Amino acid sequence: MASDKVQQLNDAEFDSAIGSEQPTLVDFWAPWCGPCKAIGPVVEELAEEYEGKISIAKMNVDDNPVTPGKFGIRAIPTLILFKGGEVVDQITGAVGKTQLVDLINKAL
Repeated sequence: MASDKVQQLNDAEFDSAIGSEQPTLVDFWAPWCGPCKAIGPVVEELAEEYEGKISIAKMNVDDNPVTPGKFGIRAIPTLILFKGGEVVDQITGAVGKTQLVDLINKAL
C-alpha cells in the first residue's frame, strides 16, 4: 500500500527528482527483498511526518538498474539522502525509524 506522498522514481526522471534544494530521501528496494518490505512502512510514515520539508521517493532496483549502479549500491534496502543533487548521507539495511530521522535531520 504505497502512500501518495512517496514518489516512485525511474532511471529517466531520477536526476530531476533529486536536483532540488529540498532534501530528497530515496529508498532503493526490490519487491522480493524482505528487509525492504520491513522498512517500507517506516518510509511511508516519514513521508507523512516530513511532508513539505523533504521529498521521499522509492526506486525499484530490478526495474531501474542504471541509477543504483551509478551510486554503487550493492545491497538493499539502501536509503540515500540527497540535497541539491549531491549525496548528503546514506544507510544500508533495515534500520529503525530513529536512525532514519537522524539521517533526515542532517539535511534540514
